[in-house]
Order: sequence, then structure tokens, then C-alpha cells
Amino acid sequence: MAKILIQREKREKIEDKTRVIASTRTFYVNNDKQDYHSSIGVIRKEDLQSKDGKTVETSSGKPLIVLSPSFIDEFKQLKKFAQTPPLKDMAVIAAETGMGPDTTVLDAGAGSGHMCSFFAHICKKVVTCDIRTECLDMARMNIKQLGLKNIELKDNNIYEKTPEIDVDVMTLDVPEPWRAVDTALKALKVGGFLVSYSPSVMQVSRFVNAIRDKKEFLYLKTIEVIERPWKVDGEAVRPANTPIGHSAFLTFARRIG
Repeated sequence: MAKILIQREKREKIEDKTRVIASTRTFYVNNDKQDYHSSIGVIRKEDLQSKDGKTVETSSGKPLIVLSPSFIDEFKQLKKFAQTPPLKDMAVIAAETGMGPDTTVLDAGAGSGHMCSFFAHICKKVVTCDIRTECLDMARMNIKQLGLKNIELKDNNIYEKTPEIDVDVMTLDVPEPWRAVDTALKALKVGGFLVSYSPSVMQVSRFVNAIRDKKEFLYLKTIEVIERPWKVDGEAVRPANTPIGHSAFLTFARRIG
């Protein structure tokens, strides 16, 4: 059984000022049936099996809080390719299309399986497809690791045909999304959402032009999601030095006929 070990930040007060001398760290433990060796000491298997919320100590005396992992803890352990969509983009896609327990999603461009797995945790069913063997293999491995049973993985060229029809949401994480507009028209139910995930402006331009050429589609918007963490340390509150910048443009359309 997996466990999460959290080292809380350590703070000390010097001349009426509080400073952080050690930030929060999280360790993911695959197996609580054996001792875990970390950079701050060894945690005994007996301690790993403690109830959630208990504080245990490493062999070097460092305190750690034991927790059972949630879905997002497990999700962050998945293997990925360099261009895997970050959480900030997947969350916005889910929110903008109103995904829920009755939603069926067609995810074209399975990649490492991160997007289809994130959506499957929210939705009723996800069908994901790709034509690259290395992507299908990694996606299959990641889906199995999460234990998800509501994902169908298919070897399918989305430019030529759809592996599913009457879906509520279709996502395109492919090099030429404009070539899949006709396929999307066959896959989506009326009222369904089409989302293109594209790193390049030229991809966005060609995709939007293809959408506008189809009377059955309504172009909604194109956005970019920038995540800027903030550093909060007493009264010193400012943006962190390393924002999570451009990853891709998200273009939203809806089938209206």
C-alpha cells in the first residue's frame, strides 16, 4: 500500500522576525511493507503503517506526517513525456466544458495518458486514441497504475475516423487539429464541446478558420493559462521568481447543429 510522508516547514523567530529555514517536502512511498530510505533518514515500515495524520520520526530524528495518498498524489507520480499538459490546462478544460459524472469524453492524442486519466476521475467514460506505439504503451501503463476502469484506449487516426460517437466533449492534442474538424463533427453530439490544445499560434489560427468554415460549429474563445505562484513569508508577500508560463493555447468551440 502506498503512503505520503509530509515534512512540514520549519520556522524560527529571530529578532521579532519569523523566517522559514526548511520548506515543506513530500515523499511518496510505493510500499509500506518495507522500510523507506529518504534523504532525511530511514522511516520504519511499522511507522509507515500508522494511521493517517500521525507524526513519525526518521532515523535522523526528522518528523514526518503519514497520510494515505489521494488521486492527485497518485496522478503526480505518473511517467510523462516532455509535452504532457499541466494540471492548470486540464483543470480549465474540465471547468469550461462542465465535465461531470454523466460526461463522455473523446480524447484524441493520448500522449502519456495524463489528460484522459484526469478526465476519467471526473467523468463517466473516456475514450482516448493515438497512432504512436510509444504513446499507447505509456498511456496504458499509467492508466493501469491509477486503476481506472472507465477509459478505453484505441489505436485510431483521428484525422480519418472517430472511435466514438455522441460524446459530450472532444479534446484535440494533435499536431494538425484543423484536419480533425470533420471527424469531430461526426463524434460530438449537438451541444457538445470541442477543445484544441495547441502550443503554436499558427495551429490556433488554422484550427479557428476551419471551425468558422463549418456552420455546425460555434467558435467560443482561445485562451492561455498562466500560473503565477506567490511567496508568503510573514509580511513578505510577493510573486515567486519562477512562474509557470506558456504551455499551450486552449481553443473552445461548440457544436450547435
